[in-house]
Amino acid sequence: MRQRVKAVAADKKPFQSDTERFILLGLLCVAALWTINRVFAPIDTGDARPDPPAVETASDVIPANVPLATGRESIDKIFVQSGCTVCHTIPGIRVAKGREGPPLELGTNARKRLADPAYRGHAATEWEYVQESILHPGAYVVAGYPDHVMPRWYGRKLSAAALEKMIRYLLRIEAVGE
Repeated sequence: MRQRVKAVAADKKPFQSDTERFILLGLLCVAALWTINRVFAPIDTGDARPDPPAVETASDVIPANVPLATGRESIDKIFVQSGCTVCHTIPGIRVAKGREGPPLELGTNARKRLADPAYRGHAATEWEYVQESILHPGAYVVAGYPDHVMPRWYGRKLSAAALEKMIRYLLRIEAVGE
């Protein structure tokens, strides 16, 4: 039996050239690398989460990007921090005694201003009117009050939550005697 194994081995032809050996070795390396890559590659589960944002330090914060109000504050604090109380009288907000802008009794006045033929804004509802008055104050300037006094940058300095809280409050205020 031993002689038979030797005879079969003797019948096998060795590789014909070094080129064939090199090609075979290259194919084996490629197969091995592909297998290793497949076995040890990270599994994509589809729920990959982004890295958490870096913690900002005080020197990283740009003052122009800090909101005046976030919406988590009380309503009076939102109006005070936003500067509304300096120019407007706002019923229910004790320190809001301003005279430069119209009194903010928008539960009554919003519908009147939308019906005013001089109104040139794009709002269709009272909510939209109050939002437009804050974000685009030049869309309608109340008669008897100057234009370009109210800041035009509130859209960049108020959070959506603060804006919503302000609008909700202002629409509840009815004019005295109406």
